[in-house]
Amino acid sequence: MSESRSQDAASDSGPGSRRRTWTELLAGRAERQRQALGRGHKLQESAVRLLRRHLNLNDLLLEVDGSACKTLCLNQLMDPEASADLPGSFIGSALRDQASRLGVPVAVLSSRTVASSIVQICASSGEPSPRVLLNAEQRKKMSSLLEVAQHLLAHSMFSRFSFCQELWEVQNSLLLEAVWRLHIQNIVSLQELLESHADTRATVAWLFRDLCLLCEQMEVSTQHTDIARAMLSDFVQLFVLRGFQKNSGLRSVEPAQMAQLAMDVLQRMLMFTLEALATELQDESPAYRAVKSWFGVFCGHTYGAAVSTDAPKRFFSHTLTQVLTHKPVLRVSDAVQMQRDWSFAKTHPLLTSLYRRLFAVLRPEELVGHLQEVLETHEVNWQHVLSCVSTLVICLPEAQQLVKDWVARLLARAFQSCDLDSMVTAFLVVRQAALEGPSVFPPYSDWFQASFGSTRGFHSSSKKTLVFLFKFLSDLVPFEAPRYMQVHILHPPLVPSKYRSLLTDYVTLAKTRLADLKVSVENMGLYEDLSSGRDITEPHSQAHQDVEKAVAVFEHTGKVPVAVMEASIFRRPYYVSHFLPALLTPRVLPRTPDSRVALIESLRRADKIPLSLYSTYCQACSTVEEKKPEHAAAGVKAEAGGCAEEPLGPLAAALSELRAAMTDPSQYDVLSAHMAVVSERLSSALGLGEEDGSLEVSQVQLSILAPHLEHREQEIADLLLTSFCQNLIAASSFAPPARQGPWAARFVTAMCGRRLLPVVLTRLCQLLRHQGPSLSTSHVLGLAALVVHLGESRSVLPEVRVGFPAPAKSLPIPEFFSSLLTFGTAETSLFCLKFCTAVISYFLCKSSSLSRDILYSCLSPALMKKFQFVILRLFSEAREPPSQEDPAGLPWRLLCLPTADWQRAALCLWKQRTFQELLKQKEFHLTYRDWLQLELEIQPELDSLSHTERWDFHQWAIHEHFLPKPSAAGGCDGQLQTACTVLVDVLIDFCQSSRSYNCSENFDLVLGSCTGNRDIFSRLQEMAADLEQGPTASQSCSPRERFPFGVFRTRLQALASGWDVAARLQRQRELLVYKRILLGLPPSVLVGSPQAKEPAAPDCTEFFHLVNSELLQSPSRAFLDVQPSGSIKSCRPGISSSCQF
Repeated sequence: MSESRSQDAASDSGPGSRRRTWTELLAGRAERQRQALGRGHKLQESAVRLLRRHLNLNDLLLEVDGSACKTLCLNQLMDPEASADLPGSFIGSALRDQASRLGVPVAVLSSRTVASSIVQICASSGEPSPRVLLNAEQRKKMSSLLEVAQHLLAHSMFSRFSFCQELWEVQNSLLLEAVWRLHIQNIVSLQELLESHADTRATVAWLFRDLCLLCEQMEVSTQHTDIARAMLSDFVQLFVLRGFQKNSGLRSVEPAQMAQLAMDVLQRMLMFTLEALATELQDESPAYRAVKSWFGVFCGHTYGAAVSTDAPKRFFSHTLTQVLTHKPVLRVSDAVQMQRDWSFAKTHPLLTSLYRRLFAVLRPEELVGHLQEVLETHEVNWQHVLSCVSTLVICLPEAQQLVKDWVARLLARAFQSCDLDSMVTAFLVVRQAALEGPSVFPPYSDWFQASFGSTRGFHSSSKKTLVFLFKFLSDLVPFEAPRYMQVHILHPPLVPSKYRSLLTDYVTLAKTRLADLKVSVENMGLYEDLSSGRDITEPHSQAHQDVEKAVAVFEHTGKVPVAVMEASIFRRPYYVSHFLPALLTPRVLPRTPDSRVALIESLRRADKIPLSLYSTYCQACSTVEEKKPEHAAAGVKAEAGGCAEEPLGPLAAALSELRAAMTDPSQYDVLSAHMAVVSERLSSALGLGEEDGSLEVSQVQLSILAPHLEHREQEIADLLLTSFCQNLIAASSFAPPARQGPWAARFVTAMCGRRLLPVVLTRLCQLLRHQGPSLSTSHVLGLAALVVHLGESRSVLPEVRVGFPAPAKSLPIPEFFSSLLTFGTAETSLFCLKFCTAVISYFLCKSSSLSRDILYSCLSPALMKKFQFVILRLFSEAREPPSQEDPAGLPWRLLCLPTADWQRAALCLWKQRTFQELLKQKEFHLTYRDWLQLELEIQPELDSLSHTERWDFHQWAIHEHFLPKPSAAGGCDGQLQTACTVLVDVLIDFCQSSRSYNCSENFDLVLGSCTGNRDIFSRLQEMAADLEQGPTASQSCSPRERFPFGVFRTRLQALASGWDVAARLQRQRELLVYKRILLGLPPSVLVGSPQAKEPAAPDCTEFFHLVNSELLQSPSRAFLDVQPSGSIKSCRPGISSSCQF
């Protein structure tokens, strides 16, 4: 009833005054409450965001009420001792209370607090240099902080997401090790941290920078090495796993972004290392350490069990592709010309180490297939491709046959469709593999003959393929090395007679190119080996290799090799002059004929050996047989059985046995057996492989100023050198050098291995240059003989590149030893005299039966000139012409006496007729210029001559010896102006050369304090005064050629023109020397000295021309700011002078 009444009342109120029901009123209230609650949540979230961005939580923590909370601050969280007193539950409770007071989630507050603490720890070292590693104190603080973080994380009071966001806001203040420790302590993983950053490019840049620093600093300190390696390994594991995981179908957006980030970081690191390798890396430089450390990650153990086996394989394949295609700027023509410099031995060791690590994961079949795929689908870096081929055939023997099969497929495809790319690839790959030697890959000549020398060749199917082949070979002619053209000529492709013109045209083109290169086809051996980097091998050296190969072929086939028969007909000069003498070397014939004897008999029966040559060979073998001692075999057996326990004991024992054999003439024929034992035990002591005994070594580089050897290397070198000196003295006690047999040459050969030769040369540098005056007579004689034998082997020994102060070029072995001899002081001058006397005497005694051409080619001109200089300087009697009736002999026996008289021996050698004949050769002339260059190196204060004696010597040398000498003999043709001109030229060269290295670097002292400059310049002043005051001074030169302006003009014209910095600095340096010379010369030299009796105006034309054209035009006006210190009165002994600069 009431309900109906209320409804009626509602209905009576009309539309404008309708009342809402109770239900409607309650519903409206609930909606308003929900809206107010939503606005409150949004307001709270906005407040939290505002607080997170602008709130200093350190200050907030200090404002919390309560004594315990007041002491809770970030310093306690970071301090290991303080945090040890505060349990994690207390810290968590304090953070929870503070978060409640602030109205923020405790996880957010904890995350930001820990992040801020990490930043303070990273910045606490105070080291300004870029770092990625923590120090010990920082690690201790970090450990305590992470324990707190682990407690918070375990009690759900830590937000990883908020923590990551906080870290990215301060990423530039983080050390990489701190991030890594968060990962290993399970606070936040590297993947989660990296995925939480939206800016991938910034993340990649940060990781790349810090990884480079990590690689650089990895080996700087041993205490951090293990930590740095563990860090690098974990990062690489993550990048390889995320970047090269195959399961890409299930990835979401974030994992796909992580994969791209990982690949970008790995790509940037690889590009950085390859760019660094393209430059000349200095050992132990930061870039070198970075490259070495990064390449170290390419090892199987780096990835452990956490990474699937497929991911590293895909990563390694991808890396190999990137290496092979990095900066493909070289053309095929460049590769043809330069590939000999890309062999395994010449490739940077870091790059070959990378190849070897990549090969460890990929099978040989996969590697060859990958190479083929890359070459077919990419533009490649030919240097990297070919160096990879070299490393492949050397490090993986099973890959050699795979490369052969690959080349065969390339040739088949090339001739099938005239595919030039396949042809180019095949030839480059074969030539590169052949560079590594016949033990690794067949020589190029064998491959070329096998591929094109028969009717089964790829080229023989049609005229089209023949034209294609010869067109390709002709296109190679301007670029390829002479050896390859020699192979094509001597082993030509088999061509039908009707197409012979194609071959003839190519041979003509190739021979023309060889003639332009001054290379003879006949110098090539029968079995050419392109393993050496040189184009031309000495015929006699190649002949011995040909003989060994021919004997081996004959032993396997029982027939005379085809190459030998062809050479006896078509290449008879080489066959008769080189091959047969090498084959018919006299030896002790075995009782049972061996393969060599059988080959000789086969050639004799075929009339391929002249009867006279064969008869001489048989007679020489009989002579060797008669001299063979009966107990030679027993001696060899005895040597083979001994073995001392010490590392160098067996070698010392073998050397002792060799020395014992020297004292008995009857055992000379077994010296070769003893030397074989020495060589074997030397290899064992050094741990040498078979290839280390080869003389084909790379260039030897050492420092003259600071030669250094490891302790064991020096022990071995001293043992060998001491033994050689003792053997020489023992042998010389009963026989002259000419009758001592081949022991010395074989001993030297044993010391010329790839690893041992640099050690021996370094030790000789230490002894001759730095310890020469302290050497005993036996040492001087032995080392002199050793230098002679090393000089005789100069054709097979590498050149030596020495550091400052020597010239910036490689020196042959004889010139290298000459450069070690100095004579700036009395002691070094005497040692130079001794050593030169010993070297020349031993050489002349040993080589008395050799022709003069051989003598001239083996002796060092520099050493001969130094001997002349020293003996003329020290002994006045040597300045007199030697008597033609003096029957002086070679002084070697005088030097071997217990009390050697070096002065007598030197004068005896000086007067010896053979030596005087040698001095007539132009290359041995001590010229006026040579004398000045050597005299400038004398240090007057340490000279063996007094001031008066030195002045007398200078007067004799200039006015009596060199001035009247004809220019063809190194003199001045009696022209004083010529003598002055040469002296000024040499003086300028000396002031700008590296020979003044042991003087002050202050240029003001170069002319005044450098070795010998003061006295030599005094001679210039005297000669200049004589030149101006002489009776023919006015007629001696025209105004345009007056001394010294003619010298200056000639030198300035020869300087490089241009306005670049180098050219300007060189010109300024030259002009500065001119200024100092001019300021020390008499004024009459500058303005002219009138000779006429009547007064005449001075001639200043040349002087002002130099000033106006050069000195005033120089960027530095300092040339005109220095005034002469005084006038020159006299520079003769006993009279005061002003010869200073």
